[in-house]
Amino acid sequence: MDIIVLSDVHGNYVALEQCIKYAEDMEINTFVFLGDYLGELAYPQKTMELLYCLADKYNCHFIRGNKEDYWLNYRMNCEKGWRDKDSTTGSLLYTYNNLTEKDISFFQGLQYKGKIDIEGMPQITICHDSPDSTNKKLLPNNDSTFDSMGNNENKIILCGHTHVQCKIEHNGKIALNPGSVGVSLHGAGKAQFMILHGQNSNWSEEFISIDYDVEKVIYDLHNSGLSESAPYWCKITEHLLLTGEISHGSVLARAMKYCNEDKGFCNWPDIPEIYWEKAVKEMII
Repeated sequence: MDIIVLSDVHGNYVALEQCIKYAEDMEINTFVFLGDYLGELAYPQKTMELLYCLADKYNCHFIRGNKEDYWLNYRMNCEKGWRDKDSTTGSLLYTYNNLTEKDISFFQGLQYKGKIDIEGMPQITICHDSPDSTNKKLLPNNDSTFDSMGNNENKIILCGHTHVQCKIEHNGKIALNPGSVGVSLHGAGKAQFMILHGQNSNWSEEFISIDYDVEKVIYDLHNSGLSESAPYWCKITEHLLLTGEISHGSVLARAMKYCNEDKGFCNWPDIPEIYWEKAVKEMII
């Protein structure tokens, strides 16, 4: 049997549609999603509707990512701290304002890790980033990663979060990252995912990258007003969609560095737009 593994959609319903079509053409009916369903792109309700339709039609497994934690924590903290027309939190606020009660309930019901248990096949651990938390990266050649893998009961771990397709092997354990459906890093602007092939009581991975209508996604970014809600954040998003290079996190770190140098301190999310502008001009434009 085959399983399709998808992570970090980040609201890219156009890319997700192409991934679903690929799976259906391959007659795959088991979908594993590793979190971060929304976050960077326009019309989040379109992504959620695709997920709900898939859940009704196929065997689907859903895991909570750090983005889902953001929406839930924001509601729990009385919806304070995020601002419109702000590159630090404008995209978060835009997405949150488009969530329905059904979406919130869906996120609340998700676990941060789970298991895929298929008769006759090795059990698989699924998580967003690591079996330990929803905001910790499993990175190659990293002692913390090796510790997480070693402490995991199953040989195979499926994880996302880094947006980079990757296979990590250590002491008989394997961590597989399918990359990002929505905003892949070092993925040449393609949608990325993975298929696990199950045969003779073993799993084997196939990393896949496919084209989709990137221009449509960028059009939506501007037509929806999202690019006004989070100006420089969306410039980074657009560049990443087109090239697959320069992550949001790296530009955020540069903006915070400039803020700290100028003011003597910098506390997220209070990062003035002038520092975002400086960082984006140096790193992207």
